[in-house]
Amino acid sequence: MINKEELIKLAERPFKKLCEEADRLRFEMCGTEFDLCSIVNGKSGRCSEDCKYCAQSMYYQTEIPEYPLMDEEAICSEAAYNQEKGVARFSVVTSGKRLSDIEIEQLCRTYRKIAAEKKISPCASHGLLTEDQFKKLKEAGVVRYHNNLEASERFFSKICTTHTQKDKREALRRAKKAGLSICSGGIIGMGETMEDRIDLALELRDLGVNSVPLNILNPIPGTPLAAQKPLSNEEVCRTVALFRFALPKASIRLAGGRGLLPDKGRMAFRSGANAAISGDMLTTAGISINHDLEMIEELGYKVVKCND
Repeated sequence: MINKEELIKLAERPFKKLCEEADRLRFEMCGTEFDLCSIVNGKSGRCSEDCKYCAQSMYYQTEIPEYPLMDEEAICSEAAYNQEKGVARFSVVTSGKRLSDIEIEQLCRTYRKIAAEKKISPCASHGLLTEDQFKKLKEAGVVRYHNNLEASERFFSKICTTHTQKDKREALRRAKKAGLSICSGGIIGMGETMEDRIDLALELRDLGVNSVPLNILNPIPGTPLAAQKPLSNEEVCRTVALFRFALPKASIRLAGGRGLLPDKGRMAFRSGANAAISGDMLTTAGISINHDLEMIEELGYKVVKCND
């Protein structure tokens, strides 16, 4: 198993060679399967947390829609649309540190309906829930829980002070204990070093995470990171490659910010990435599912179907 020192040395390798080796490793460990998922912003804005990258935080003045929990009909309609488009997984994502028991009960009714009537796999992202809340999600048919670590433990306090990375790790362990598979990754381009990214990858490996979303910071006006310089495509691909070496069997999933790349992630899908979030993100536009399906096929991947 590769260690931190070896990953730091890999980071210095010539770009083309690093990416080619990561792509070969991806093929050896994962084949040509490509995991495509989508999300819906199920509750927007007025978040009590102060994450510096986030347009939904109540601490910052941003122009985003604010609304309470979406109703069952609206969420089920989104799930049906994404299933029809060929997406295998669908996640409801909500703002805030955690949902209340009443909100969890409401969502569980929705998840039960999706699980009973649709083939698409229901996933959830509702913050730092309790063990009992995780059990309720599992019983309602949710198969995977998402909570990004966002950054290495060392860097995390520079982007958020209202909760810790340890809080997130403990929530993921509770979700796993409840029988849910876990999905966790981070955001690159917030001012962290490559060593920070390597540490994040290794922290995710220690947690046993097999689905790893990599977001590229989209600097949003009104947030403290609004003036952050966007990462180059080469920097993104180099990071993706290192994550592949650290997590050889994982779904390395390009997520938010992919639309900022000139090739919409094509080069990264040849540098070790083998999964993506398609369609719109939470508060920013994404890439259409049709466009992604065409690109994935051109690259020689096979999209995982619903309930494969």
